[in-house]
Formats: sequence, C-alpha cells, structure tokens
Amino acid sequence: MPFYKYTAMDSSGANTKGVVEAPSPDAAQDILAQRGLIPTGVAETTGSDGSGSGGDNFLTALSNRMQKIKPQDLILFTKQLRTMLNAGIPVLQSMDVLYNQTENPRLKAAITSIGADIKSGGTLSRAFAKHPGVFSELYCNMIRAGEISGTLTEVLERLIYIVEHEFKVKKDIMSALTYPIVVVVALVAAFFILILFVLPQFVDLFTKAGIELPLPTRICLALYDLLTKFWYLALAGLGGTVFFLSAYFRTQAGKIARDGFLLRLPILGPVFKKAAMARFASIFAILQASGITVLEAMDILTGTIGNAYIARDFQDLRDKLEQGRGLSGPLRSCKSFTPMMVSMITIGEETGNMEEMLKEAAKHYDYEVEYSVSKMSELLGPVLVAGLTGVVGFFALAIFLPLVELMQNAMKGL
Repeated sequence: MPFYKYTAMDSSGANTKGVVEAPSPDAAQDILAQRGLIPTGVAETTGSDGSGSGGDNFLTALSNRMQKIKPQDLILFTKQLRTMLNAGIPVLQSMDVLYNQTENPRLKAAITSIGADIKSGGTLSRAFAKHPGVFSELYCNMIRAGEISGTLTEVLERLIYIVEHEFKVKKDIMSALTYPIVVVVALVAAFFILILFVLPQFVDLFTKAGIELPLPTRICLALYDLLTKFWYLALAGLGGTVFFLSAYFRTQAGKIARDGFLLRLPILGPVFKKAAMARFASIFAILQASGITVLEAMDILTGTIGNAYIARDFQDLRDKLEQGRGLSGPLRSCKSFTPMMVSMITIGEETGNMEEMLKEAAKHYDYEVEYSVSKMSELLGPVLVAGLTGVVGFFALAIFLPLVELMQNAMKGL
C-alpha cells in the first residue's frame, strides 16, 4: 500500500506533519479526518518515513494486491463486525476499529476504502462490492439483503455460518480428492513414460520384423509423433483451449454452461446441487423473516445462489410470480430444484409457515452435503479402478497384440 506525506492542523490549530499508509489520497485524507486532523496537504511518498525508492513502494503495493484473503481472515472480520454492530457501534467507527485489528494488508486496504465510501454517503453493500477480490458476490449480496431488510446483524450471523460451512466443505472435498488426485497424476506420468520411452522400443522391433501394427499400437504411435514431432501444435492447441474456455466462462452464457455441466457430473454434481439448495433455503428464510417480498427475494437470490445455471431459473420464476401464480407451482417446472425442496415450499405456502420449512430444508441439505462429501472417496474408488484398468488394458493391447503375432511368426519359422 502506498504511503502519503501530509501536513495538517489538529484540534488546537497547531500544524503537524507525518506519513500515513492508505490505498489512495482520498483514503489518506479520510484516515487523517478520523484521527481528528484537518489535512492541508497530502502527497505520495516512497517510504514510511518519507524516504526510499519508488520501486520498493511499487513492490509493496503489488505485494498487498496479490496478498490472498484467507477464509479465516474473512470469518474473523465478519464476526468482529457483527459483534460491534450488535453492541450498537456505528458502522464507520466499526471500520476504524477493524482496520486496527486486521493484519492482512489487502483486507486493511479494503476496510479503509469501505470506511471512506460510507463517510461520503455510499451504502455498505456498494462499498463492499468495490472489492470483488476480497468479498465474493454472495457476500456483497447478503450485505445488501441485510440493508434492505434492516436485519444486518442477523444476515451477518448467517453469513458467518455460510463462510465457515463452505470453508469446511471445501477442505473436506480436497481431503476426499487427495487420493484420487495422486492416482490420476501417477496415471498421467505413467502414460507419458509408456508413450515416450517404452513403446518406441517395441515399435522398432515390430517394424523390423515386418509385423502389421494393430489399431491400439497405431494410436499410441500417433500420440508419440504428436508429442515429439508436433509438440508445438499440441502446446498451442492446449493454450488456445485454455484461453478460449477462460474467456468463455467469464460470459453469462459460459457461466450457465459451466455450472450446468458441473451439476450433471456423476458424483460431484449431486453435491453441488445440494449445496445450492442449502444456500437457497437458508438465505430465502432470512429474507422471509425480514418481511422482504418474494419478488425482491428472487432478485437477491439471483446473486447469492452461487450457481448461474440455477440462478437463470429465478427470472422465469419472477415472471410467473408477477402473474400471481404463487411460488410452489412455478417451482415444479424448474428442473434445477429438487422434489423435496418443492414439497417443503408447497407445505410452507399452504400452512403459512414458509420460514420454518425453509430453515428445516437448509438443515437437511447441509447434512446431505456433509454426508455426501464424507462418502466421496468411497464413491470415487470404483471410478478410479475402472479408469486405471482401461488405461492399463489399452497399453497392454498396444504392446502384447503385436508381440503375440511376433512370437507366432517365430514359431512358424521354427
């Protein structure tokens, strides 16, 4: 973060000067104002003491921008903000306290900017939304929901649970995928070793013996030629594919296609769908309890569901809701929603107890996600065994089919 040399007047009218660390000149002036100083001049300098090289300052700013926000930092920040708001401390003063309590440089810079935006009359959700690298779209939309409903502290409570829960789920998924990833990496390494070093030795032998190569061997030989003679084409094709997909997935159509594909995956797809259902139910329950209309809730849920494929259905739902057709009826036509979720909402509508039914649905799907993740290793085991068997079998055919023919020809020669 850059440093700014300043001159200012204190409350007694005396002149003072020093150096302050801030993301921008405006933010530096806001920090000085929070300290009870009236800035008369602010200029960027190259070090914390007003000296140093511009390169060091640039590297420091670059390092701060690249600093990752750990989930633990975000969880602690959210808990502290909730506690201070519960205690009746104003948001602006809370941001000042949080700035002093936070160690992560990137988060400190975001807090300073948020405080400056709030002081200039901006809303809290818009201030958070200016830092997409720090606060996710879900986080910002949850803050927006709390502002609209007037239940910011309750929303922060649920937000803490969501961030903690998703962090735990991601850790569990990575733990469950550790063994499969190791197996796949070993399998890929074995594939390249066989293609580049083992198979060519046999192909030379088979060619000299005049044996017609079977299809599996010809396929392996074509892969060998691609990796040795036309490696630049393979590399260019791989790079082009990665570039195209990364650009496509940044578009709305690409996000919908990607998230729809993830939902259709054999083992991971159900986990993603259950996680989306849990998030939908928990956030919708908060909005219902806050008195927000269903139409407004659909707009907020579009940005918080975390899956573009499912979020696309909310627009159709909103159009049907505007026609006064209720919620449970249109939901039945949405393939993204599970039958259980539709049933729970139907019962909630009929009994007038929607909030309670949504909370129960959220608890159920949270449990389902945890159970599915815990069983993931067992489910992936047979898939890995089948893949390993297929690769080993393919290379066995590529090598042993011509080898058998070679042996048969040798026997005939005897």
